[in-house]
Amino acid sequence: MSETTKTKAGISQAEAIDFVWREADVLDRADYQTWLKMWSKHGLYIIPINPDETDFENTLNITYDDAGMRRMRVDRLSGGFAISAAPAARTVRLLSRFVETDCGPETISLRAAFFLTEDKLGRQIQHTGTIEYDLIREGGALVMSKKVVRLINANGELNAISYLF
Repeated sequence: MSETTKTKAGISQAEAIDFVWREADVLDRADYQTWLKMWSKHGLYIIPINPDETDFENTLNITYDDAGMRRMRVDRLSGGFAISAAPAARTVRLLSRFVETDCGPETISLRAAFFLTEDKLGRQIQHTGTIEYDLIREGGALVMSKKVVRLINANGELNAISYLF
């Protein structure tokens, strides 16, 4: 499908990619209140331990957040209530290799490769993997109905995280 072709939901691949890039910028700026508004109220934010996992409900995950858990996570990161958030890490993330994996009457799904560098207290750590996005249109705007972050090093060194993937 070309970048300008619209899916049945009226969401082009280019529009979906633009949304994903905006989300990366919002996260790198730690603008968590804006990030919360980028979600459907029923959306799920998932980081599985096993990058090949598909049954998220019945397995252990690093993150399996609904709207309430996303709000609590943002409150901890923003309010300094979590030891991992003081001081907060600075991040820069790069996204590439966007592949449209599905589209339906109300959704578009994308998969993208990502490379994230975190800098905290002068120490840099890199994380690499893929992110799967399910996007829907609500009230004229795109929002995430699901985001799955598949880290290639999820079983490796994943210490206290003071940011969102």
